[in-house]
Amino acid sequence: MLKRFFILCSGADKELIAQSSNGEQNKYAGIGGTIFFTAMMATIAASYALYTVFDNYYTAIFFGLIWGLLIFNLDRFIVATIKKKDQRYKEVLQALPRLVLAVIIAIVISKPLELKIFEKEIDRVLLEEKNDYTLANKEQIATQYSPELTTIDSGISNLKKEIQEKETEVNALYLTYIAEAEGTSGTKKLGKGPVYKEKREKHDAAQAELMALKKINTEKIALLEKEKLALTERFEEQLSTSQPIIDNFDGLMARINALDKLPWLPSFFIFLLFLAIETAPILSKLMSPKGEYDYRLETQEEEIKSWTKQQKTQRDIVVETDHIINDKVYQDMAEEEELYAYKKKVARELMQKQQDAFYKRQTDIL
Repeated sequence: MLKRFFILCSGADKELIAQSSNGEQNKYAGIGGTIFFTAMMATIAASYALYTVFDNYYTAIFFGLIWGLLIFNLDRFIVATIKKKDQRYKEVLQALPRLVLAVIIAIVISKPLELKIFEKEIDRVLLEEKNDYTLANKEQIATQYSPELTTIDSGISNLKKEIQEKETEVNALYLTYIAEAEGTSGTKKLGKGPVYKEKREKHDAAQAELMALKKINTEKIALLEKEKLALTERFEEQLSTSQPIIDNFDGLMARINALDKLPWLPSFFIFLLFLAIETAPILSKLMSPKGEYDYRLETQEEEIKSWTKQQKTQRDIVVETDHIINDKVYQDMAEEEELYAYKKKVARELMQKQQDAFYKRQTDIL
């Protein structure tokens, strides 16, 4: 049962292979088995690759099966269309396009499996890239808000600086009128005289200005802090909106690019393995000598060619004979007086009707 199934997979003629020896059947069963298992590997590879795209098991398996059937049909077609020739170079020439196609199929099949085999290493590369993208994204977004934030911070600093300068001025005036009262500076007279009173009034005025300045600048600083908080929230919101895009940067193309950044030798050996599997049926058929099945197939094709050629020759003879008979019939009819007289009568009537129609048209014009 399994042998018959693999022979079916090889694309061999069912009736001809049944008439061949057991060894010949085993050869084609081996070729069919290679085709079948290659299609299975293609199904697995495509399912994994599509899962990274759709992130859904059912969709990935469904389209993976379709891809596997496509590869199975292509491989079966490639092997079935290779015919054994008497000259080796003719076989190689007819196999070259099929080998190129087999190489392409091997690349397509091996790449998703490479992604799965080196999944951990690829995840590490993707993590590094995501971190780089996160930092770059943060810097890029920050450049949009930095000028405004810098302006706000500068404004807050200037307002605080004004308060500090005014406080310094008030403290200096305080020390001045205290020193005047103690007699350590100014008039150097102990007690609260007119100069003390004047300096105290100046300090109190500056103190009032300081309180008013603090109230005004505090309100301005609060508004600037509120504006800065709004900008910061917008900055964080834009970061949180763009971050999921970076976090989801692990699609098929990203993984393929990450795979290219890994050492190429292990990936190359996996490709060679699948290339050997994919080209094995073609190469085995090319290298194997002409077998019983090939002779039977060649005999059948020659019989069909001979029968087709014979039928065409017979049709050509029938057509040529029919032409000769028709020529002779028309030649004999041309010599008959009765037919000549009838055609002459008909021609005369036709010419009379043409002449009458012409005369009537000319009369109507005049």
